[in-house]
Amino acid sequence: MTSTTNAAVLEVTGLHFGWPAIPLFQDLSLQVPAGVSVVHGEESSGKTTLLKLLAGDLRADSGSFVLRNTHLATDADAYRAQVFRTEPRSDALDAISAQVWFSTLASRYSNFDAGTAQELARGFALDPHIDKPMYMLSAGSKRKVWLSAAFAAGTALTLIDEPFAALDMTSIRFLNTLLQEASEHTERAWVLADHAPPDGLVLKTQWVLGD
Repeated sequence: MTSTTNAAVLEVTGLHFGWPAIPLFQDLSLQVPAGVSVVHGEESSGKTTLLKLLAGDLRADSGSFVLRNTHLATDADAYRAQVFRTEPRSDALDAISAQVWFSTLASRYSNFDAGTAQELARGFALDPHIDKPMYMLSAGSKRKVWLSAAFAAGTALTLIDEPFAALDMTSIRFLNTLLQEASEHTERAWVLADHAPPDGLVLKTQWVLGD
């Protein structure tokens, strides 16, 4: 794993995690700076697993996670309230619409802006689908819903898995604009997970899994 670090929004030290008989991370330490960073590597190298660990959605075997002075081990709810992780493959939201989901997110994320989410959804051309149950949406449209929520959440840490998968070119250009703006942020951090780093985006840090 390789990296270039800056001032940290999230600091992870001594991370150990593995599946039965498959060690994945051994004594991993990393710092996530403000701006946009990327974790990349081959299939099954642990990219999605690492995002889940950083979000506190998957329990590490050991290790310390400190996000803006909030320790996951001692204040998990406050830690998770500062993290948004996209999960567009999940079917947990299939029965509700994007509109309904957006209306619920302010109760979980104190800085969530429903108006911004609606504006972003329009930017992703989701207007015809905003009131449909999400099981009716294509993979690309579902991903756009998650991306709209992610950029409206206002969290200290935003984790985006395979951000460009299944998107049309217009949406890719719109997402690149959002990421370019995020790359200049001085207080919030975004981590992308993908097979390769995106072209043309200034990255604060890169982590390569599997090396």
